Amino acid sequence: MRVDAHHHVWRLDRGDYGWLTPALATIYRDFGLADMRPLLASAGVSATVLVQAAPTVAETEYLLRVARASEGLVRGVVGWVDLAASDAVPALARLARETMLKSIRPMLQDLPDPEWVLREDVGRALSALPGLGLSFDALVKPPQLPALLRLLDRHPDLAIVIDHGGKPAISTGAWEPWAGCIAALSRSPRVECKLSGLLSEAGPGWTAETFRRYVDHLLECFGPRRLLWGSDWPVVDLGGGYRRWCVATETLLSGLPAADREAILGGNARRFYGLD
Repeated sequence: MRVDAHHHVWRLDRGDYGWLTPALATIYRDFGLADMRPLLASAGVSATVLVQAAPTVAETEYLLRVARASEGLVRGVVGWVDLAASDAVPALARLARETMLKSIRPMLQDLPDPEWVLREDVGRALSALPGLGLSFDALVKPPQLPALLRLLDRHPDLAIVIDHGGKPAISTGAWEPWAGCIAALSRSPRVECKLSGLLSEAGPGWTAETFRRYVDHLLECFGPRRLLWGSDWPVVDLGGGYRRWCVATETLLSGLPAADREAILGGNARRFYGLD
């Protein structure tokens, strides 16, 4: 079963997508599962993981409603809770009663402090995640990767997946510190990584070869059993669209054995998020 391990839906009238402005004209409209289903069908995707795009509990509750009404398409939700709030643990416990909730994702890339995730109050909430059956989606750019590395020692039971390959600056050809931090993080068997979101980092005029060096590094570090494929739809429309990313992915993974490709394209997401 092929799984899209990272996509969004949103309704502008909900009013909590601060980053989503008219300047992003291609995606500045409502997107729902009805818009996505033809894309999934053409790619042979039969299950998805729906990921938060707004820093509110209200949006998480909205996504859970979408998931419950999806007729089995959405198998898991990655939500948001203010991990620094005094009531973070009770809020997590309440949301975790919904078995569709699989992981929590603070929007670390948007926070001014690259070490926010190391704060003591945040740490108390992170410590509660494993006991609630929740993992941690790390939405980070290279400046946040060193803090994520330090986080591993503080939370030895926390399962982490790095979203969008840690967002290397592909458009400029930047390599370090991204490559070294990714290698260091991958040494922990508790850390996995999503092969998603790279189109947003590439700039115009990309081809599959634009990503080759970065994808090969992710494969070398995490291996084919700790990489999870995702589309980052509809954000992927800013960089070329769902179908182009699918074709690029197939090109980049074509040299792998069939079992490894199947793991990246579905099996790893099913295991990490407990989708079965």
